[in-house]
Amino acid sequence: MTTPDRYAVFGDPISHSKSPKIHQLFAEQTGQSLQYTAERVPATQFTTTANTFFAEGGKGLNCTIPLKELAWKYADHKTQRAQLSGAVNTLALQADGSILGDNTDGIGLVTDLMHNHGITLKDRNILILGAGGASRGIIEPILEQSPQRLVIANRTVDKAIELAQVFSQLGTLTGCGYDALSGQQFDLIINATSTSLTGDLPPLPDQLLAKGGYCYDLAYSNQPTPFVHWGLANGAAKSVDGLGMLVEQAAEAFYIWRKVRPATETVIASMNSQRGL
Repeated sequence: MTTPDRYAVFGDPISHSKSPKIHQLFAEQTGQSLQYTAERVPATQFTTTANTFFAEGGKGLNCTIPLKELAWKYADHKTQRAQLSGAVNTLALQADGSILGDNTDGIGLVTDLMHNHGITLKDRNILILGAGGASRGIIEPILEQSPQRLVIANRTVDKAIELAQVFSQLGTLTGCGYDALSGQQFDLIINATSTSLTGDLPPLPDQLLAKGGYCYDLAYSNQPTPFVHWGLANGAAKSVDGLGMLVEQAAEAFYIWRKVRPATETVIASMNSQRGL
């Protein structure tokens, strides 16, 4: 009997991960034989554990907090989107034994926004909250959709300005602090901070969301996040979390590994059903 190909997600913490279930559903749907596990890997053990995984026949890895920057350094070569983002969430063993690094977060977000929620990005005023690794992974795919403008707001202003400069050749974007948002309005506000994980919110001024605007939290949980609640309280036409992005970025990773693109609609519906949303 042929041994299934091995894949895994590394992270710390990792017990909450829905990725094994998602990839199991993808494998069943597409008739692929694979094993996908979630493994707690502290940052200090990442390189050694990844080396062992691939040496023992592993075919691909997903990497989540706090390992995306380490995975970027680990990859032998990277896609353009991974190179720009400075973070890698997908590692794939190549035929020559080298490791390809990619970042599927941005395409996962854009696919969820546009195809699953029907949100147009072209000519929109878009605000990203936070200037960390999560933001770096989504900026290029958003700019590819030609928004009118993209603003990055962050507690540390210099970090937001620096991040905007990194991507400045790709479109119109600026960086600022939260206090500079007063008097501005946005059609789409994306929370890329970690505040939802601690039950908090960034310091957002009133009237920030344009009429008929949308809110999207990259974080997800079994209950609506504080930012999803904020969006609803501020009149958002839709205010949703990042579970759809999780499934869509997983589908992109699955395609990179298996060269088969799974359908995501039924998987998203299944995951939402499990959490009662």
